[in-house]
Amino acid sequence: MVEQAKIAFAEFGVDASLDEIARRAGVASGTLYRHFPTRLDLIETVLAEQIAELVSLGRGLLTVEDAFDALSTWLRAALVHALTYRGLAATVMNSALDRGNDLASTWHAELFEVGAALLARAQRSGVVAADADDADVLRMVGAIAWAAQDAPDSSAQADRLLALLMNGLRHGGV
Repeated sequence: MVEQAKIAFAEFGVDASLDEIARRAGVASGTLYRHFPTRLDLIETVLAEQIAELVSLGRGLLTVEDAFDALSTWLRAALVHALTYRGLAATVMNSALDRGNDLASTWHAELFEVGAALLARAQRSGVVAADADDADVLRMVGAIAWAAQDAPDSSAQADRLLALLMNGLRHGGV
């Protein structure tokens, strides 16, 4: 069910039909609702898997020889995630604020921790500007996703914008 939800959310956003997700998964709607009583429960499960994959990827990249390539690879993965699942993170963040849930802040902290570690490693290696700020870099990736999301060639535009960011980081243009 979760795999089908990932596909549906990527295709239709947060408003994807839960009945359609159940149908695609080959289960009755009631089965989906027993496992995920609310849309938010399913969205959180999908995001939890995606965040865990991004964090795991980042941690694995900390051992890659080329620190710039490691940082670039992880930022690209974070950007693809943001473009693919646009709207999901905002839904969870808004709900977390309403419910006093700290799940979203935990995810945010995990992503920032691994992103900061990759940036710091690249800075220590001398391949990224020493004055680059981890929070600013991650915000820029989010801004790139936002700027490219409605473009007809969103992936290509996001790639171009990320390349500009990476060139700026490499050449000290921050």
